[in-house]
Amino acid sequence: MRTQNHNVNMIEGIVPPMLTPMLDRDTLDIAGLERLVEHIIAGGVHGLFILGTTGEAPSLSYKLRRELIERVCRLVAGRVPVLAGVTDTSFVESLAMAGHAADHGVDAVVLAPPYYFPAGQPELGEYMHHLVDACPLPVFLYNMPSMTKLVIEPETVRHLMGLENIIGIKDSSGDLAYFRELLALARDQRPDWRILIGPEALLAEATVAGGHGGVSGGANLHPRLFVELYDAVRQGDALRSSQLQQQVLALGRIYTVGNYSSAIIKGLKCSLMLLGICNDFMAEPFHRFRQSERDRVQALLEEMGLRFATCMSQQALNCSIRPAAGRGRD
Repeated sequence: MRTQNHNVNMIEGIVPPMLTPMLDRDTLDIAGLERLVEHIIAGGVHGLFILGTTGEAPSLSYKLRRELIERVCRLVAGRVPVLAGVTDTSFVESLAMAGHAADHGVDAVVLAPPYYFPAGQPELGEYMHHLVDACPLPVFLYNMPSMTKLVIEPETVRHLMGLENIIGIKDSSGDLAYFRELLALARDQRPDWRILIGPEALLAEATVAGGHGGVSGGANLHPRLFVELYDAVRQGDALRSSQLQQQVLALGRIYTVGNYSSAIIKGLKCSLMLLGICNDFMAEPFHRFRQSERDRVQALLEEMGLRFATCMSQQALNCSIRPAAGRGRD
């Protein structure tokens, strides 16, 4: 087993949930992956989270997930902590992916409830207890009720705080009252825990409340914006925070293109394809934006062009990536 590179127990700041660049159903866009990793790290982020919701993890083969772990750890080369999602409907597969992650240099794993059979809270607590006990890496819990059909209730979180190997939680519920309850629990029982917010529009408010950062999907596209917003809030610069928050909200307009449950991922992948970073292929059952939708995304990017140009390398801007043949083309 490789030695991990970072003390992830103290991680805070912006940890983007990285997209998974693909060429087809089971092939990584390797050149795009390299550009995406470099683009994100150049934005000053504090970590990288792969195989989450934004990374389309449940739709990827185990082979591709393992390859992504190996390649990302090699590309990152210890510059920032790497977190990898291991959520699965199978206990054994979650544990196997955690072992693979540990063997290839991942610093911590991220675990949401299994998402097919909705467990009761006592069952969920036992499940996570058993998996965490067997896990070779530190664990972040992941509260994602829109995808898993249940909330990790505060009482269950309180119980799991007794497990030393759990080092924090990412909350993507969008419920700030719940988020504040997690903060209060951590202050009382696990002040070493890191509480990260998922929805990027709530990053500033969650940080003001005492949160430790954000797992912000938009940081795939404009990592520096989210880093600067986090820093401004932590420094108490209200004017700067407000200005940057407006830019975050403006960026979010790309998520409203098309009437899809996958609109956030589609918008981000489309934007990165248009800006020359990586391919926009989507894992099925989803498909990439069609031409009319790409045109709308292009118009939105042009409105924000100066902001985005400052966070792109010239090499990436000059790179021309055309959508691969197949699904999603007009």
